[in-house]
Amino acid sequence: MTSFSDLGLSPKVLSAVTEAGYSEPTPIQAGAIPPALERRDVCGIAQTGTGKTASFVLPMLTLLERGRARARMPRTLILEPTRELAAQVAENFDKYGKNHKLNVALLIGGVSFEEQNRKIERGADVLICTPGRLLDHTERGKLLMTGVEILVIDEADRMLDMGFIPDIERIAKLIPFTRQTLFFSATMPPEIQKLADRFLQNPARIEVAPPSSTAATVEQKLVATGGKDYEKRAALRAIIDKQDDLKNAIIFCNRKKSVADLLRSLQRHDYPCGALHGDMDQHSRTTILQNFRDGKLPLLVASDVAARGLDIPDVSHVFNYDVPIHAEDYVHRIGRTGRAGRKGASFTLVAPKDAKFVDAIEKLIDRKIEYADGDLSTIAADDEGEKPAARTRKGRSRKPDSKPVEEKAEAARPAEAAKPAPASKAASSQASRPAPPQDKRPANDDRRRPRRRDRDDDHTPVGFGDEIPAFMLVAAKA
Repeated sequence: MTSFSDLGLSPKVLSAVTEAGYSEPTPIQAGAIPPALERRDVCGIAQTGTGKTASFVLPMLTLLERGRARARMPRTLILEPTRELAAQVAENFDKYGKNHKLNVALLIGGVSFEEQNRKIERGADVLICTPGRLLDHTERGKLLMTGVEILVIDEADRMLDMGFIPDIERIAKLIPFTRQTLFFSATMPPEIQKLADRFLQNPARIEVAPPSSTAATVEQKLVATGGKDYEKRAALRAIIDKQDDLKNAIIFCNRKKSVADLLRSLQRHDYPCGALHGDMDQHSRTTILQNFRDGKLPLLVASDVAARGLDIPDVSHVFNYDVPIHAEDYVHRIGRTGRAGRKGASFTLVAPKDAKFVDAIEKLIDRKIEYADGDLSTIAADDEGEKPAARTRKGRSRKPDSKPVEEKAEAARPAEAAKPAPASKAASSQASRPAPPQDKRPANDDRRRPRRRDRDDDHTPVGFGDEIPAFMLVAAKA
């Protein structure tokens, strides 16, 4: 059995790992750390919760023991898709780098530029940031990227989903070509493979689990529900109440509005919960996440901002209130539970309209997900029986035996075949023209105008016609 001492890490790093309580590396750590220490590019693919963060933090700490940082010129750069992931990586450097005197700078949104500038000016050995905030600092002239020796692109598939790839390409052009690049992702779709081929030079590829696989320790179930919001909320509450072993849970929604609506509903029913989504300010996001980790909030209603890489080791349940539109997001969501070999459970609420998304998920993970209590057949039958009657343009229900208007008009119209043909077109037109209706409305009524335009037997008015505005009748002053 491989141990951390066999991987080539420095004594300082080994001491910190031992104090943290770890003795054996995970498969991704055992595969990625040795080539990273050899200054080779690394492409690591592993399901979430397998220790990918330590796979690049530990070798970076060993390599950074030589040399020192200069002002505004970071030595290493780590790119993360979300603020929470960036803060989590910074915590790993604090934990494993306790025997090192390294300056770690965290550049994320929602924090004052001035405070971040002070850290940069002191010199950063490790720069952990989101792409947008990094580009803000470089455009202000506060950063020089020519001294970066190691570039880490973490959660690359999430970077792709969030549209950060153009920003990463801009950042890569600012970094020396001779850099070492460490590339990590939980899934490897074709787009990410092309990205890896572009950024990596002869990389060591470490793939310790099938792409897009889910942990065997997570029990996965589907829950059939109606498509209306109140039906889904009632089904979610029923499933939560049935879980005797529920310690804490993350409830995922597809939209921020759904997060807010579900949070209000759960709070009205006296469920202790909090919310986490991208529109919240950084202080609120940090506070809610910390309260959830500390057990003060058993339920966390979140968007996919909490689906990637967050290391909350002891989450017992995951509930998908909305089926994810992208099948890869399902892998990341349920990866929040069952981490580090623990058991977990996930429940996904499925309405009839979500069947195609479930099929895509089952195809991606190459397994069939069973329903907890009845499938969609009964739900679909109920929905078919509740379809409203067909409505006419005026909003009234049409009777089944009612005939169309055209048929009624045809039946009431006298047969024209028995009439003799007119002598000429002009005579026929004159004879068939009805007498003009006797309209008692005022002559300037707008409702007369459409009919007046349709008839060509009225005289054409000249100027204002008979209706002259009063201001035109005022005598001019001499």
